[in-house]
Amino acid sequence: MKLFPNLVKSLVEGLNEIINEGRYADKVIEYMLKNNPKWGSRDRSFIAESTYEIIRHKRYLQTLGAINDLSEKENIWKIIGVYLSKKYDELPDWKEFEGIKIIDDASFDRKTMQSYPDWMDSLLETQLGAILWNEEAIALNQAAQVVLRSNSLKNTRMNLKKALSNEGIETELVDNQDDALVLTKRVNLFKLALFQEGKLEVQDGSSQLIAPFLELQPGQRVIDACAGAGGKSLHIAALMENKGKLISMDVEEFKLTELKRRARRAGVSIIETRVIENSKTIKRLSESADRVLLDVPCSGLGVLRRNPDAKWKLNPEFIDRVVLTQAEILQNYSKMVKKGGILVYATCSILPRENQNQIETFLSKNNDFELIEDKKIYASTHGFDGFYMAKLKRKI
Repeated sequence: MKLFPNLVKSLVEGLNEIINEGRYADKVIEYMLKNNPKWGSRDRSFIAESTYEIIRHKRYLQTLGAINDLSEKENIWKIIGVYLSKKYDELPDWKEFEGIKIIDDASFDRKTMQSYPDWMDSLLETQLGAILWNEEAIALNQAAQVVLRSNSLKNTRMNLKKALSNEGIETELVDNQDDALVLTKRVNLFKLALFQEGKLEVQDGSSQLIAPFLELQPGQRVIDACAGAGGKSLHIAALMENKGKLISMDVEEFKLTELKRRARRAGVSIIETRVIENSKTIKRLSESADRVLLDVPCSGLGVLRRNPDAKWKLNPEFIDRVVLTQAEILQNYSKMVKKGGILVYATCSILPRENQNQIETFLSKNNDFELIEDKKIYASTHGFDGFYMAKLKRKI
């Protein structure tokens, strides 16, 4: 690919915002693409792919090029030069790339080779064991696939696959998942009539396992207590055949506003949104639900493929705080489950502290619940994001 200085300069500016100003990579990329409408598809792909790959492999690239400090833009140019030389085996003859030397990586340890902070590498090896973490460290550095969920209220997966093919968009089936399709090539789905008509949603394959785990039936009363913008709520409503009652809750009202918009597009009418203003919001729903989903706030260590900058933004203190938040939500929100009802606790983390350890602690304090089943989902074995889910039943 022929590179132009202005395009690479935009990459430098974007990386500077992410690395030195603390902005989120996805937002920086979105802003750059929106503000450069004259870029062609190859330019847009170069910016998005290069930004994510450099952030994903930042430690490795820095070590490879002996670049100690990225606070200066001249060194951001250098790390781009190291990345480009590895990707294309050559560099443009530009003054910004002068003096770049690449060392042999044969002696690099795992945390350098796979680009993880010392504390994160140590924590995950301790929690997962060296063999599993070796595999997962590599898998979490792969770019995330784009996975679709066919909205069963409006079509079937095979009909969606055919309709996308008619648009020149090829997909592959996901084994043992009724509604999931994987794009074979990245495209902008959001301009498609199929998307605007609510016939598909973008939702990772692992995320699509959570709603079926609730053992849903039409006509039930279900609570999605940490709903966010509602990807799982929409899946729950589809599995309920849009019959019954689904209360979608969150502490952020703007997220629920987005959920309402998405629900209209998806043809979902059973959702009632409620902002969690205080503990009374939860107490009013005590023992009222057949099913409760707690997709709790977490470290996001299972979704580093799509949020690689989280490697460098997370810290141990944040994980300590989020573990306390999870335990509090699990203890308090579980009271909304009816006797005989089911609670599903879920995270997009692979860290046992946030997962099975939380469930063990909860059950030791709440003998009116029992564990039915839990699932540990790893990128290295499942191919999609890392997730955890535990199904608990409230005893009669």
